[in-house]
Amino acid sequence: MTDGLSRDTGGPACNQTQQLGIYLKSTAVKKIDAKSLDRRHAKPHILCIGGEDHNLRIPFLLALRARGFAVTAAGTGNSIPFVQNGIDFHLFRFDRFINPLADRSAIRALARLIADVKPDIAQSFDTKPNLMVPIAARHFPNVRAVRTINGLGQIYSSRSAATITLRQVFPTLHRIAARFTTMTIFQNRDDQAFFEKHRMIGQGSSRHIPGSGVDIEAFDRAVLSTPSSAEIRQQLNLGQSEVVITVSRITRQKGIPTLLAAAALVNKERPDVRFLLVGPRESEGSSAVLQADIDRHAPYVIPIGKRSDIPALLKLADVFAFPTEYREGVPRVLLEAALANLPIVTTTMPGCTDVVRDRWSGLLVPPRDPHLLAARIVEMLRERETAHAMAARAGRLVRNEFGLELTADRYAEAYVAAIDRAPMYGDNTGTESRTSFQQVGP
Repeated sequence: MTDGLSRDTGGPACNQTQQLGIYLKSTAVKKIDAKSLDRRHAKPHILCIGGEDHNLRIPFLLALRARGFAVTAAGTGNSIPFVQNGIDFHLFRFDRFINPLADRSAIRALARLIADVKPDIAQSFDTKPNLMVPIAARHFPNVRAVRTINGLGQIYSSRSAATITLRQVFPTLHRIAARFTTMTIFQNRDDQAFFEKHRMIGQGSSRHIPGSGVDIEAFDRAVLSTPSSAEIRQQLNLGQSEVVITVSRITRQKGIPTLLAAAALVNKERPDVRFLLVGPRESEGSSAVLQADIDRHAPYVIPIGKRSDIPALLKLADVFAFPTEYREGVPRVLLEAALANLPIVTTTMPGCTDVVRDRWSGLLVPPRDPHLLAARIVEMLRERETAHAMAARAGRLVRNEFGLELTADRYAEAYVAAIDRAPMYGDNTGTESRTSFQQVGP
């Protein structure tokens, strides 16, 4: 769930840093008196800001609310799921790509939103909000900016000339945002090490909280309430074929061309194997894999589009293949595949290796290597006992370390620590509060 910064703006990379310096001067809002920041809520108040997939964080927000926090959400997506769950939602639009005029307008809009909501914590997810939210929050000395780095996204995944150029300026942009960030949370260790190496954390604190949290109980209930594997096999005309499933956006960055090439190799050795491609394609724009490229691999590759019965699909499969080339946070689909006790073959990309340790909880292959991917898929299909043992270890790991309840506890503790920190910028006349996690009870 990352938002890209991948449009070529037509100028040298250093211009992007200069533009952000202009934002800092041009997005100033009227200085707000400390008295105007009196809290509307007795409970600590979290304003959570993200992109188009923000609705996937609703269980996380509900878990925070159950722990005594007031929660408000803002994002670019549909408000209906939030309203249905009783969560106050504000529509916030931003250009996913670099667009100086739109970015300046978005930062101003964020500042107005923070002034209206009056949160204790402005929490950002996704690439663009992680740059914008701390800058917008700098005007409010009692608001702590907390950003979660859920992967490095397109900039460090794509090999295009535009994104390679952006890599030169990306650390500088984050160093600027870090000046106004109270805490940076990392979903995987690789990203934390990257930020430390390039001095992108600043004077704020940092924490590692694995993944976004997966609702284990909801997943288990979904498995029991969905149609049986036999019914779905009949619907999809799978018969008794062995099934390799991939749940992903059908894009090049997610490694789908590599998967198609690997599927062709597997088909030569085991012609009865069927590859299920689950996920959106038409909505992915220029990064989408062409339908014609998929059709060339019929009948052994079956694209079924976006589905709502993922737990049931995972239960009927024999292997989960995730050939991503993308700098993930911790991929939710890997967590769900592990919960389904499904043997996993994935790449050595950051985030994937937080779930899969090679030959212990699954098999790892380098990205863009269809021959090795095919060999490992066949190995999983042949060595069933070993594959199931690895899958069981992955399942235990996810249930012990990546559950939603544990993740919400970790964030609650992080928020309490962030609120207790003295202001790092702006008007320092506010007094430092002292809160304990126990005091934030329902």
